[in-house]
Amino acid sequence: MDRLKFTAPDTGEEIEFYVLEQTTITGHNYILVTEEEDGDAECYILRETEASDGDDVTYEFVEDESEFAAVGKVFSELVEDADVEL
Repeated sequence: MDRLKFTAPDTGEEIEFYVLEQTTITGHNYILVTEEEDGDAECYILRETEASDGDDVTYEFVEDESEFAAVGKVFSELVEDADVEL
């Protein structure tokens, strides 16, 4: 499982997430992440908002309910072996 480090833009705090799955829907890249590598943990859906020259990519939490539901449904199908509740 890939592990990514994010920096919160408002606090500068570094947050580590484990990537469970990634997908592209209508030209937008999404990742399904969790803070714990194993066991029960909350999942978050992040959307890529900006890619710069190099390795840095900017993501934001998906907060729109209809977008979250649609992307969440795709992720729940992709991650069949995990019990993902949205």
